Amino acid sequence: MFAEERHDRIAELVGNRGRVTVTELAELFAITQETVRRDLASLEDSRILRRVHGGAVALDRLSTSEPSLTERAGRRLDEKRRIAAAAMRLVPHAATASVLLDSGSTTAALADRLAGWSPSAPADELLVITNSLPIATTLAANPNLQLDILGGRVRGLTSAVVGARATEQLAGLRPDVAFLGTNGVHAGFGLSTPDPVEAATKTAMVRAARQVVVLADASKLGAETLVRFATLEDIDTLITTSEPDADLAAALAAAGVEVVIA
Repeated sequence: MFAEERHDRIAELVGNRGRVTVTELAELFAITQETVRRDLASLEDSRILRRVHGGAVALDRLSTSEPSLTERAGRRLDEKRRIAAAAMRLVPHAATASVLLDSGSTTAALADRLAGWSPSAPADELLVITNSLPIATTLAANPNLQLDILGGRVRGLTSAVVGARATEQLAGLRPDVAFLGTNGVHAGFGLSTPDPVEAATKTAMVRAARQVVVLADASKLGAETLVRFATLEDIDTLITTSEPDADLAAALAAAGVEVVIA
């Protein structure tokens, strides 16, 4: 295989997986690790990836990188729908119940399912609280739901309501279940997101809820972004789409987190 072909293949692998290691690339292409490092250096110079200890990561795995909600909406649709289907099973079935929906494209997939919610018994009530303008729009069309939206500043990139007013409101709430999105789930760093203000709102959600469920497709596993908003010990359930690697699986088990593979 010519170097150019190998570079194209490495770029494809990084784009699909988010991260590759020197060892796996050396084995895959039957080349030396030194050759792999030269390949990665060349690809980094071309701004295709970023080298890290032991391998390389996609540019969107940088600590402050954050695609817009519109960009994310079209990615990994099948995974998000599977996660949403699994999350629906954790929506309380009771005469009265409340759930908190974080902003994000995976929580939006859950909102699409909740848009068809109907009570099991005529008097059943479900209150949905959200800080997402698109999610609020989706759910407003269902007259069976009660809907509250948090107040505060709207962050344009994610259409999320954030800031002091939102966190103050959350401090006075105790929803039954919070469904949160995340940009990274890491064995040591925990749950993270690139923006400090949005991270503060997520932290307030974690503190408010009786049960915390994180919705994260496989690309988020092992990733770290700039700001931690929760430790693994702060969450109850992780719904994802592939088995975590050994380090993350051990950390989740030690923290008592239930892992659901959708």
